[in-house]
Amino acid sequence: MELKEKLLSSFIALENQVDIDSQVHDIRSEAIKNFEVMGFPSKKMEAWKYTSLNKVLKHDYSIFPKKEAALEFKDVKNYFLQDIDTYKIIFVDGKYSSHLSETTHDKIDVCLMSSALTHEKYKPVIDAYFNKVAVEDGMTSLNTAFSREGAYIHIPKHKLADKPIEIIHFSTSNEAAIMLQPRNLIVVDENAHVQIVERHQSLASHPVFTNSVTEIFVDKRAYVDYYKIQNDNEEASLVDNTFIEQQQESYCAVHTFSFGGDIIRNNLNFYQKGERIDSVLNGVTILEGKQHVDHNTLVNHIEPNCESHQDYKGIFDEKSTGVFNGKIIVEQEAQKTNAFQSNNNILLSDNATINSKPQLEIFADDVKCSHGCTIGQLDDAALFYMRSRGIAEKEARALLMYAFANNVLENVKIPQLKSRINKLIARKLGVSLGFDL
Repeated sequence: MELKEKLLSSFIALENQVDIDSQVHDIRSEAIKNFEVMGFPSKKMEAWKYTSLNKVLKHDYSIFPKKEAALEFKDVKNYFLQDIDTYKIIFVDGKYSSHLSETTHDKIDVCLMSSALTHEKYKPVIDAYFNKVAVEDGMTSLNTAFSREGAYIHIPKHKLADKPIEIIHFSTSNEAAIMLQPRNLIVVDENAHVQIVERHQSLASHPVFTNSVTEIFVDKRAYVDYYKIQNDNEEASLVDNTFIEQQQESYCAVHTFSFGGDIIRNNLNFYQKGERIDSVLNGVTILEGKQHVDHNTLVNHIEPNCESHQDYKGIFDEKSTGVFNGKIIVEQEAQKTNAFQSNNNILLSDNATINSKPQLEIFADDVKCSHGCTIGQLDDAALFYMRSRGIAEKEARALLMYAFANNVLENVKIPQLKSRINKLIARKLGVSLGFDL
């Protein structure tokens, strides 16, 4: 049975298992109809021109894990932030792990999507925000149809999340192949503040296909700092769909660090629905082997006097492939917009590939918009200079690549996370450097 048919038949079983609000039931029923029509994306679609899911879809995935995996903290502690206290929402093979998690309802809600979808106390937030900003393409519709678990975060007005929140999805070897569909809803009310770190991590060498959807609502003068750490096994693939709606004078930054996995597709969409909004999209990608990462971004400037800043850096070795498809739309009413987009790449191998497509669609006439793309190799003159000062070639190349990514890393505002990312980069480059950027 093909995966699409298996999913369509599995939806009926899911509906019989869960107890949800009738409005959510209607949303899911409509979503599965959309998926039945649209199916999985293909390279025939312009937005997926450089990324094929064919080899990912060929596996016989388990849709609902048959048995629950037990993980001990000692087995996974290295994947958590060290030397810092955090809230933790941890899932194992798609199921919530209570003994690994630390949630709260003290002034803020850091808990489960399944609770929000089934308990009356969360109904006002679910009615107001669930599935309101997500664009229903094939992958998003599929997730909406199967949404029953993930992170639910609500930061009320004038509240500060007193520590960062970690959302981690682990997959084990309990299933020969598994498909996961986490759904996250994050609502940050007026003048509220939160920092979030998200990670998907396989703990075994088996096929994993994750189709994730996250909706983030940033109200007036709210502040959201979001980090995505993607450093998975070669058998793991991820389609990450993130939709962000911002209101007046809010700030939202999403930093994506892609270091591993088979095929990764990041769909990151910002919608600015107020004045004096600031949106930041940063990314560092370091690939080797036959890894493939596709960044597809959209910033829609709807109101005047707003800013957006995109800065994506890529380092590609061996037969790896990178894709950057960034679009900025400035509506006619969005005068005084300041939009910046940059995609810079280094190819370390003649067999590595980068496909970059920056796009501007401007319908206003009083704006500052720019975009740029560079593709090149390491600077031979700089490399020669460093080697002439006694630095070995491997370390010299690594230092140049660190410097290349440095301006993105400077935006990491959690020191412990910044240190962790530096170590991941050093490990990816195969060196040990005695400093933090």
